[in-house]
Formats: sequence, structure tokens, C-alpha cells
Amino acid sequence: METTRTVWDALVIGAGQAGLSASYHLKRRGIAHLLLDADSAPGGAWQHRWDSLTMRDVHGVAALPDAAPLPVSEERANLAVPAYFAEYEAAHALPVVRPVQVRRVRPLGDGPASLLEVEAPQGRWRTRTVVSATGTWTRPFIPAYPGAATFLGEQLHTHDYRGAEAFRSRTVLVVGGGASAIQLLGELAPLTRTLWVTRRPPVWRSDDFNPERGREAVAMVADRVRRGLPPRSVVSVTGLALRPQEREAERRGAYRRREMFARIEPDGVRWADGSFETVDVILWATGFRPVLSHLAPLHLRSEHGGIQLDEAGTTAVRDPRVQLVGYGPSASTIGANRAGRAAALGVQRWLSAHPAPVRA
Repeated sequence: METTRTVWDALVIGAGQAGLSASYHLKRRGIAHLLLDADSAPGGAWQHRWDSLTMRDVHGVAALPDAAPLPVSEERANLAVPAYFAEYEAAHALPVVRPVQVRRVRPLGDGPASLLEVEAPQGRWRTRTVVSATGTWTRPFIPAYPGAATFLGEQLHTHDYRGAEAFRSRTVLVVGGGASAIQLLGELAPLTRTLWVTRRPPVWRSDDFNPERGREAVAMVADRVRRGLPPRSVVSVTGLALRPQEREAERRGAYRRREMFARIEPDGVRWADGSFETVDVILWATGFRPVLSHLAPLHLRSEHGGIQLDEAGTTAVRDPRVQLVGYGPSASTIGANRAGRAAALGVQRWLSAHPAPVRA
């Protein structure tokens, strides 16, 4: 699979929603590129979600460019979205190569217009620009807490959750204040005893979430990455709301939040007031972090710890050869599609400003 002799105008890393959108727009502009995907089949992170997550739960999926959105239904999201992505790849003949697990992107020279080399166990590719669309799914975040290693029950992250039935009649402690914690409590509470803890009081949304609110949320996250700060999730800005299917869990008291425990002990958790609670399972709904280690050789991070992006929200300020989609303001279905177009335009601008040398 090694193709180092060919120099591509762009390489897109990751074939989730943002990566597919970027590839579509690059192809429309006649930019020679490949789309490298780590999975062996289409679907991005959606193919790894738990079976009980339906298209009703995720409110469909934002439409890819030149494609209708998936309808809200009872169909499993881990089947519907991968099929949707597969049809899209085929319909637009996107140049997907898989599986390719990219390990690093490194410069092949010191100049600002030098080539980049993308390295993976499956081969190496040379390119003039890179669009990184690696998302967050493969980097679940579990915070360090005193005593966690001593716990004799089960600990897992939402990354590894497969459904509520496995926890029937067990006491499950759900940690986290995001939308996934709300969804999992809604599934678990009718089957088992649940406890919910968060670091900060949850912010509940009382009004309907509409496109305008979505744009406002994306703008707030975009402002952080323009300043080089680590991005916050879009959901952390929009607030939480209960859906009809979570009302039974609410009736059972599942959303009575408690403050974080002081430490974890072999059979449960010790609260700050010294009291003890026996639990069988700790479910960490504590989110994910951006997958960016492959870009480390390019030294893109600012002194604030994030990767500073331009006003369009995709071009890395420290190295305009690199576009980031599925990062910061585009790390959700709200902004991913728009980011694909912005990234393609960023690639086109860079290529126009740095014409390839003419070879004899």
C-alpha cells in the first residue's frame, strides 16, 4: 500500500461525518486527495455505539453535503449511520483507503511549504496539505480519583457500554454531567438502582433547541479555539434537556444529582461528609479528548494547551498546511458538515498561494 512516490494535494485522515464532508468538497474542487480511515468498514465512531442507541435518541444525523438527512426512527444508530456513510462514499466515489491507522504526520523539510509525510503501519503517503478528521472516539477520558485501583466492582466508560440489561438489579453509579450521562441514566433507572454524581451542578435547558441556538453554541466553542484554548464540547454550552423516553427515569429520581465522592473504596464510594455508599458498577460518562497525537511532530499547540485555529475555524494558525475538522466547533453534528467545506476552501487557498514546483 506504500505510495511515497505520489505527492497528493491533500490527505484526509478519518472518514466520519467531518472527514466525508471534507473529501466531498475537495473532490468538487478538483483537488487530488485520499481519505485514510482507521476502521475496516464505513461508519466512523457510529459503528461502535451501543445497540440500544436509536436514531430517535440522536435526533437523526446532520445531512452530509448533497444528501438527505437520516430520518428520526427506532432503527439502531450503529447500523443506520454506517449504512448511510457507506452509501455516501459509493454515491460520490470518494477515494477512501482503509484500514489505515495513521501514527504521525511529519514535515519533510524546514520550509513552510515543504511536503508532509503521513505514516501508518500500512504505508506512507506524501502530501502538500492534511485535513485531520480523527474525532475523539478512540480517546475516552477517565479522571484519576483516589482509590480507583482498589475498586472490586466493575468500572467502564461509555466507550465500552453495550446496553442496560447487563446491569439489571445492580447499583450503578454514573459519573458525568453531559448528554450521554442523561441518556444512560434514562436507560438504566427502570432496570436497576442508579446514583448520579457530577463535579458541577448540571445546567438544564428549559427552551427548545433550535438551529439558532446551535449556531450560538458553535460560535462560543469557536471563540475558544481562535484563542488557542483547549476546546469545550458543544453540549457543555447548550445545556441539558430531558426527552420523553427519560421521564420514567426522572420519576424514579435518577436525575437527583449528588456532588462528587471523596474517594473510591473496594466496595463503593466514600462521600465528602464521611458516609459510605455501596455500589456495584461505576460508569464513567466523562467524555472524550481529541485524537491529535499524530500531529505532535508539527508542534501545533499554543502556550494555552489548545490548537489555535483561524477565523474560519479549521486552519491551524501555526501551520496552515493543516486543517482540523471534528475539533472544537466542529466536534459535533452541528458543525461538522460546515467544517468540511471550510477545510476544503482552506486547502484550496493554501495550494493557490504555494504552487507546486514544475518538474522537468
